[in-house]
Amino acid sequence: MVYPRTRYPAGTAAGRRLLWLGVAGLIVFLLAPTSTSALLIRKLNGPQSFLALPDDRGYFISNVNGEPTDRDNNGFITKLDSEGQLIHRQFIKGGRAGVVLHAPQGMAVVGTVLYVADLEALRAFDTETGQPVTTVTVSQGKRSQGSTQGLADVAHDGAGVLYASDFGTNTIYRIDTKRDHAVSVVVSDESLAGPRGVAVHPRTGHLIVVSWNEGTIFQIDAAGTLTVLVSNSFFSSRFNNLDGVDFDVWGNMYVSDFTAGKIWRMRPDGKFQVIAEHLPTPAGIGVDRKNHLILVPYLYANAAEMNGMESPIKRRKKNRTLADYGFTVPKPPKEEDEESGD
Repeated sequence: MVYPRTRYPAGTAAGRRLLWLGVAGLIVFLLAPTSTSALLIRKLNGPQSFLALPDDRGYFISNVNGEPTDRDNNGFITKLDSEGQLIHRQFIKGGRAGVVLHAPQGMAVVGTVLYVADLEALRAFDTETGQPVTTVTVSQGKRSQGSTQGLADVAHDGAGVLYASDFGTNTIYRIDTKRDHAVSVVVSDESLAGPRGVAVHPRTGHLIVVSWNEGTIFQIDAAGTLTVLVSNSFFSSRFNNLDGVDFDVWGNMYVSDFTAGKIWRMRPDGKFQVIAEHLPTPAGIGVDRKNHLILVPYLYANAAEMNGMESPIKRRKKNRTLADYGFTVPKPPKEEDEESGD
């Protein structure tokens, strides 16, 4: 089942059942550990985003737990320790202890504060206690016809600035956490075509945005100039519906194609490679740069996976090397034999 490219993947209950039937035969295989580095987190409810905390402090997984447009105050955040082991399945839960959380999607951490994209707002929580810190109303633009979707993802630039993508208004917002969460528009353009995942390039500082409707990857520079980085063409449609994006420590970019069930890697030299395929609805992926792990939430499989940067569906007989991450070390020149003499 491929969802219409003009709508968010969650769709209707009937649509979810049909898609589940299409991937059911793969679940047993895909959700089994494939190497000593693989770790599966099960019993989730619509996991949308998987985030590694800075300084090896653990992980968060956002769970929509219902329809992504419903104000049901039923969403929750799962917390894992630094080894990926479950600490609390519903560490932060909508409707409990004064928490409002409807359909949590993308996440970012600034210091000890977790920011979660939830419909029209960013909701902030203490990473240690889970208590609410603040709510920032972000999405205020006019929605595309027929769209009820709001914020899809949020990324931190490392200096206190957040960027949030609004699927329904084709807008990218800037939120300055050091200026009382002042909100401004970076880009608002129909060509964004349903922006989903956002990430800050660790080397250039440019914002990278992936499009759900058109399968396009955009770049936004410091001046707010929107540039197409990669797009489908009339003769080649590499991507279907892109959802998540992140970078590893060497500057390789990873994107998830939700409906195609693929994860792509784009190396700094611009070359693309599929590192995993036949996956059950990979959503807002993340990368643990310190431990070189890729973090994949499977939205309709109600599970998530942590694995090395190689394909999570292929068994390896050899240990990973830097080459598995697209990083190659040049070989030293051969030394000429010295002439012996007396």
